[in-house]
Amino acid sequence: MDEQKQVFMAGIPVMTQERFAQLSGLTEGQVRGMIEKGHLPSIKIGKPRLVNVAALSQEALEKEEF
Repeated sequence: MDEQKQVFMAGIPVMTQERFAQLSGLTEGQVRGMIEKGHLPSIKIGKPRLVNVAALSQEALEKEEF
């Protein structure tokens, strides 16, 4: 993926479970399991359940210790 596409993708607040698995290095099954257990925030838009990357980022910022 070229740099311009990576920059664009960074601004997207949700992504498919498959894409999140690719970017994180997890398997799709691991991502699904983490969503089912409530460890990954998700949102259902239409039929697919998407990883809520915006909520995940916000959680990470709130837990950040300085």
